[in-house]
Amino acid sequence: MSALAPAATRIIPASERDLKNHAGLRLALRNTLTMAGRGVIKIRRTPEQLMDVTLQPILFTLMFTYIFGGAISGDVQSYLPVIIPGILVQTVITTSVVTGVQLREDMDKGVFDRFRSLPIARIAPLSGALLADTVRYAIATVLTFTMGALMGFRPGGGLWSVVAAGLLVVVCSWAVSWIFAFFGVIARTASSVQGISMIILFPLTFLSNAFVPVDTMPDWMQWFVNINPVSHLVTAVRELTATGAFGADAWISLLGAAVIVAVFAPLTVRAYMRKA
Repeated sequence: MSALAPAATRIIPASERDLKNHAGLRLALRNTLTMAGRGVIKIRRTPEQLMDVTLQPILFTLMFTYIFGGAISGDVQSYLPVIIPGILVQTVITTSVVTGVQLREDMDKGVFDRFRSLPIARIAPLSGALLADTVRYAIATVLTFTMGALMGFRPGGGLWSVVAAGLLVVVCSWAVSWIFAFFGVIARTASSVQGISMIILFPLTFLSNAFVPVDTMPDWMQWFVNINPVSHLVTAVRELTATGAFGADAWISLLGAAVIVAVFAPLTVRAYMRKA
C-alpha cells in the first residue's frame, strides 16, 4: 500500500512564500538598477545618442519663437510663456520614441539573448532600459528651460514650479514610453517602430495648444485639440510655471499617465516575456 501511495507534497508555509517573493522583488529591483546603469554608461560612451535631446530643444525654441512669436503674441517676450511649455512637452514626449527603437535594435543584435543566459531577472533588461531613458528626458527638460531663460523667459511661479513642471513632464513621458516599448517588442524592425511612433506623435503634438491658441483653429479641429492629452499636459506646465498652481489639467495628465502604464505595461511585459 505504501508503494502505491502518492508521494507526499511539501506545503510551503505562507511566510516562506513571502520571503521568496520579497527576495525575487529585491533581485528584480537590483538587476533593474544595474541595467539602468548600463544604459546610462552606454549614453556616456556614445554621446551622439543625445543629439535629439540636446539640439532639438535649442533649434525648435529658436525657430518657433522667432518665426511665430511676432505673429501670434505680438513680440518674442510675450510668446515665450506660451512656446517654452509647448516645446518642452513636444521634445520630451518625442524623445520617448527612442525607448522602443533602441529596444528593437538590442533585440535584433542579440543583446537580449546574451542577457537571457545570465542569472538575472528576466524583466530587468526591459525595466532597466525604461528607467535609463528618464535621464534623457531630464536632460531635454533642463536644456529647454535653460534655453528659455537665456531668451528671457521668467516663470512667475518660481524655481520650484519649474522643477514640478519638469517632473510632471518626465513622469508623463516615461508613461508614454511604455507604448513605444510595446511597439519595440512586437515590431519587426527599428525603422518600423520609428515610423509607427511618428504617425502617432505628429497629430498629438501639432494638433494641440502647444504652439498656437486653440480659438484660432477651425471649429471641427478644436474639439480634438481640447481633448488631446498633450494639450492638457501643456496647459498644466503653463499653469505651473506661470503661477505655481497644480490645477485640474495636471491631475488629468497624471491620471492619463497612470492609465497608459496600467494598459501598456502588462501588454509590453507579456509580449517581452514571450520573446525573452
